[in-house]
Formats: sequence, C-alpha cells, structure tokens
Amino acid sequence: MTTAAIGIDFGTTNSVVALARADGSVATRSFATRQGAVDAYRSALMFWREGRPPKTHVAHVSGPDALDMALGMTTEHRFLQSLKTHLSSRAFQETRLFGKLFRLEDLIGVFLTDLVAGLDDVAETPLVSGRPVVFAGERPDEELALGRLRASYGKAGMPAVDFAYEPLGAAYWYARDLKTPQTMLVADFGGGTSDFSVMRFEPGGAGRLDAIPLSHAGVGVAGDTFDYRIIEHAISPRLGKGTQYRSFEKLLPIPAHYHAAFAQWHRLSLMKSRETMAELKALIRDAVEPGKLEDLLTVIEYDLGYELYRAVSAAKIALSDVDETRLSFRQMDVTIEAPIRRRDFDSWIADDVGAIETALDKALSEANVSTGAIEAVFMTGGTSHVPAVRALFDRRFGASRVHIGDAFRSVASGLALLALDRARATVAA
Repeated sequence: MTTAAIGIDFGTTNSVVALARADGSVATRSFATRQGAVDAYRSALMFWREGRPPKTHVAHVSGPDALDMALGMTTEHRFLQSLKTHLSSRAFQETRLFGKLFRLEDLIGVFLTDLVAGLDDVAETPLVSGRPVVFAGERPDEELALGRLRASYGKAGMPAVDFAYEPLGAAYWYARDLKTPQTMLVADFGGGTSDFSVMRFEPGGAGRLDAIPLSHAGVGVAGDTFDYRIIEHAISPRLGKGTQYRSFEKLLPIPAHYHAAFAQWHRLSLMKSRETMAELKALIRDAVEPGKLEDLLTVIEYDLGYELYRAVSAAKIALSDVDETRLSFRQMDVTIEAPIRRRDFDSWIADDVGAIETALDKALSEANVSTGAIEAVFMTGGTSHVPAVRALFDRRFGASRVHIGDAFRSVASGLALLALDRARATVAA
C-alpha cells in the first residue's frame, strides 16, 4: 500500500517518521543502523574530511551511526547534535566544517534529507512536521525558528511542509478511537521542552475526528534539564566543581564555565581546544585537589561525554522504579561511583517541576477550563515516567484520568493522521 501522508517528529534527541495509508493505518519508519533496526533516529550528524589534498571533500553520516563513528574515530571530525535547540537563536547563524560554510538551515536540511531518504514522492505527499509550543532558549524568536525550520525542509526536498504543535500530534494519536466528545490535556515531554495543549475532540462522520484547540503553553524544561541536575549535584563536584586553586598566595574558586558545559554533553567536544586544554593544565598545577581536575581533563580529552551521560540517564531511569540507585562511570581511569536517592533527585528538580506546573496552569487558564473539566490527560515522552512529574499530574487530575503514551511513536503517528485528515479536508473543499 502506498503512503498517503507523512508525520515527522523532528526532536532534540531523537526523530521519528510515521507513514499513514489511505485506510488510516499508520506505521513508524524503521532505520537500519550498525546497532540494528531502530524507529527513533538519533538527531545527530558527524562530518569528516575524506580523500587526499587537494581533492578532499567533506563526508557525513547521521543518526545512531554518527554517534557510533564519533565515539570510535581518532582522526579529526565534528559531531553535532541538538540542532533543534538553536532554531530560535540568532547567535547561531553559520559554522565552518573543514572549510565549508554551513548555515543552521543547511545542517538541519542535511539531517532531514537522510531521515526521509528512500521514501517515494516526499515532495508531493501531504506532510505535517511537529513543532514545540515554545521553542528552546531564553528569549525564543518564534518567527525566526519557524522560518528556519521551513527552509530546512525545503533544502531536504519538502517545500510544502505543514506544521502542528507536537502535543496536538500526541493528542490525535490518543483520540483516534474516541466515540464520544472529550476535553483532553496533552503533555508532551521532549529533550528540550515540555509542551501542553488543551483540546476538545468531537468524533465526526466517516471516521473523521474534529480537533478544537483551546490553548497551548510550554516551557524550556524537560529531560535534558533533569539530566543536568544529576550532573550538577553528583558528577561535577567529583570533577572539580566547587574546589579551589592557588594564585599569588590566594585561594580562588575554579572558574564555573568549565562545568557549565555539562548542561548538554555534546558541548564538551567544543571545549576540546588547545586554549582550554592549556588553561586546565595550568589550573591543575595550582589546584588544591588536582586529581579531580585531571579527571575533568580526561573526560574532555577523550570525548567521554556521551558515556558519562549514558550513566546519568541509566540512573535517572532507575529512579523511576527504585528509591535509591548507584550512578557508576568507569572510563579511561576515571571512576565515579555516586549513590543517588530519589528524594534527593526530587529536591534537585523541584524548581524545574514547579516551572512545568506553571506552564500547565497557563494552559488551563487560557483554555478557561477547570481541572475537573479535563476528562483525560495524555502524557508522552520519557520525562512522563519521572515519579515527581507523574505525581504532579496524579495529584492535579487523579491517577485514573492520566494515561501514558508511547515515548517515541505517539507524536509522529498522530502527525501522520493529522496530515491525512488535512489532505482529505482540502480535497473535500
């Protein structure tokens, strides 16, 4: 059966493509990688130079294979991830990769081209891409972000892309089998943002589903933020954060910017410059606790950021089921063993959960509906499994009304159905 519509959930960490057929059935696309077939395609690119001068060219690979190659490559390369977080920022205009100039739209376009490679007629097939309610960043420029995202799809051969809020996609997927009208809150937790939509769904004739958006709200707090809280409290102090060094007989704190880079693990690779490495080596000579900074230097020098974040992620996931776990990291003679209790983790993320609740309250207020008027809550994304987040929604709405969706497939699958319905409505008109 041919593809009648496409939904793309272009994410900060992972991206998913869903294909809808004319009969309303939906399947997520599977990608062949070195690690086997995956539905969630890592939102990553790696570039390197191939050939011998003067006939060299810039080669690239994307997805999970980009990560695998970057971890094993010893020659010069550039690994890029979380490009979505830069969409709304004018600070990231362009970068040079081995002498070739790339704008942000070019880089995302390269990734999207790989994401849909092998699909037939993507330029003509109805396509809806997700977009966050609020783009990541301190002062997100929505017009800039959407313009860049549209241009990126154009560069990937999809100029007719339509957009929809990501929680709307999740809601569409949940509501596809509704037989009676329902007012629903959708909470979509990604890597960079948490988005909320209040929707009214009214089943129509011929299997049609009328979705009436009542409000949308979002906040730049999500899974990546929770990871960073573990780094901040359990990892960074073991790598020299809060320690001191001697300068002209005075004790001074180690500069904070060396540990601020841990907010996103892939930023560690940007620290691997001659100047930064020289600065750290100088600090080590004068440090009160040189061993901790030596471990930090090793993490940066050997690109251990990903392994470090895998250990952090494993600990975070474990805390969804147990009251205490042990974060264990052992690479290149760097050993970090840190017991983490759920109650401590809950205290570390308390302000972040508060920011999520504030965005939730905004969505309800702008929809002019009470908590009791919400008949169902549909949550999707890995952060929906964090006990403190789940407890917030259980407390506000009651556990019986809260439903957890597929962390990866819900948004893209709903977007594909939405694209199908929009195409049918256009034909009917």
